[in-house]
Amino acid sequence: MSERLADHAPRLLALTCLVGIVTGAILAFAGAPDAARIAWGATVAIMLVPLTVEVARALLHGDVGVDVIALLAMASALAIGEVLAGAIVALMLSGGNALESAAARRARRDLTTLLERAPRTAQRRTDDGWQEVPADSIVPGDIVLVRAGDMVAVDGTIREGEAVVDESAMTGESLPVTVGRAEPVRSGTTNAGEAFEIVATRSAAESSYAALVRLVAQAEEERAPFVRLADRYAVYFLAVTVALAAGAWIASGDAVRAVAVLVVATPCPLILAAPIALIGGLSRAARAGVIIKGGTAIERLGEARTVLLDKTGTLTLGQPRVQEIIASDSLAPDELLRLAASVDQLSAHVLAAALVREARERRLAIEPPREVVEEPGEGIEGIVDGRRVTIGSSAWLESRGYDAHDEARRLDGLENAEGLARVMVGVDGHLAGAIVMADHLREDAPRMVAALREAGVVHVAMVTGDRAPVAEEIAQRVGLDQVYAERSPQGKLEVVRAMRAQPDLRPVVMVGDGVNDAPALAMADVGIAMGAAGSTISAETADCVITVDHVDRVATAIRVGRRTLRIARESVLWGIGLSVVAMIFAALGYLPPVAGALLQEVIDVAVILNALRVLRV
Repeated sequence: MSERLADHAPRLLALTCLVGIVTGAILAFAGAPDAARIAWGATVAIMLVPLTVEVARALLHGDVGVDVIALLAMASALAIGEVLAGAIVALMLSGGNALESAAARRARRDLTTLLERAPRTAQRRTDDGWQEVPADSIVPGDIVLVRAGDMVAVDGTIREGEAVVDESAMTGESLPVTVGRAEPVRSGTTNAGEAFEIVATRSAAESSYAALVRLVAQAEEERAPFVRLADRYAVYFLAVTVALAAGAWIASGDAVRAVAVLVVATPCPLILAAPIALIGGLSRAARAGVIIKGGTAIERLGEARTVLLDKTGTLTLGQPRVQEIIASDSLAPDELLRLAASVDQLSAHVLAAALVREARERRLAIEPPREVVEEPGEGIEGIVDGRRVTIGSSAWLESRGYDAHDEARRLDGLENAEGLARVMVGVDGHLAGAIVMADHLREDAPRMVAALREAGVVHVAMVTGDRAPVAEEIAQRVGLDQVYAERSPQGKLEVVRAMRAQPDLRPVVMVGDGVNDAPALAMADVGIAMGAAGSTISAETADCVITVDHVDRVATAIRVGRRTLRIARESVLWGIGLSVVAMIFAALGYLPPVAGALLQEVIDVAVILNALRVLRV
């Protein structure tokens, strides 16, 4: 109950300040100016109490921010009777605190969502058959059934036969892998084939997915706090304000001059200009399909110097596609594909689905097969148009009576497909060819990398769990500076940490789409998730989510951040500069408090209009 009240306190305080200002305005228009002043004065007092406690606590820790100036401005406004100005400052400050509180709640929810994705139940073998039990109850040695499409609940080894597992979420490996008997399977991966059994080697709390959750929590705690744009200037502005106010009082012996300086120094350019520019930047990015979660993220984007990119689903489409058809002299490539697709349309294998999709895109006449036999994870065979068609691995074709290894040597170009997924196709007892599958590069990826360099990013690299030859080939095509291949979630985290340790490479932006990217996204100064087709977990953990299926929006986000930060700085500096000029006139006695308050409002309007330029394309 107390935690919930603490979460809602900033919002309630902002609402109270708004009600106080509106109430005072109604009373003033109704001809009750004294009552209006009481309402506005009470609004200032309500805000001053918690603000004084907060500022005192911050000063004890050596932190001096914009809140100190706000406290002085509100207190001085209340002291000389400028209660409406003080109430407006109170509303602005409480509104900003409410927004920061909302951001903190979301950060806590990110980790909660990651925990909620973890498998909660599993099918455990008992004396009476299969029983659904809580995943937490699984212990090493239990036999667990993983049904088609299910997520593996605990780490284990394959009990019998083979399994086809989609590891992309955990490792970044773009294509499903076949895991044999007694080989390990990690929790958090997904069954991409027929049901299989595993022997648990760890409990759920000690498995790979639980370790990933701990990594995310550790990364979020380790990331250094960010100093807001307004707070960077607040210390200097506070020093100038206090010096001018004290100097005016000492030189003239008139306390009114000191109060006039403080009123003119009301930090509205700091409180208003930067947040309005940042909110405008958020709106501008959203129009381009980029959701940025708050002003802190857009500030970091505006200063980004390093961008780290995942491969699968980020630089590539994340789906296996036909890259090449290598056919023997006896069969045309399209006919080889048509025959293979006709049989594969009955298979649940991910590569089979990609192969059938390619045949349909080429408008090939796919026929229904007969006498189909399939060995999950190995291959499938059937009769199409009176011809026996066998599709799968070389070992599967050998088991069906083919001399696949020797005949494969006569296929021109097959040696160039090393490291890629190859589907062997046999027809009527002879190897007819091979279909090479790969994860295709996004068309806009090279354009995105070029745009990043134009925007001032000094280092662009790939961090992936995929194999080095595949990663390096992609990196060369898009023009990256460096490749970090075969990296686990922990390995990706270490790369981000190493980049952030180098001052000339900070801030660091990490872009990814899988569950395995979540720790790195949390550790980076800005995490960007490809949310259109990526993992919900990466989108929740990231500071920024691209909602359209275009990776070039990464460059868009950084360009928007750059422009937003530039305009925010211009607004703050021009506002402070004008305020300092007005403070000098007030210190010399040429600007009384009431006139100073009105002039400050004109300055506020000017900096706000400048900040709104962010919205222009």
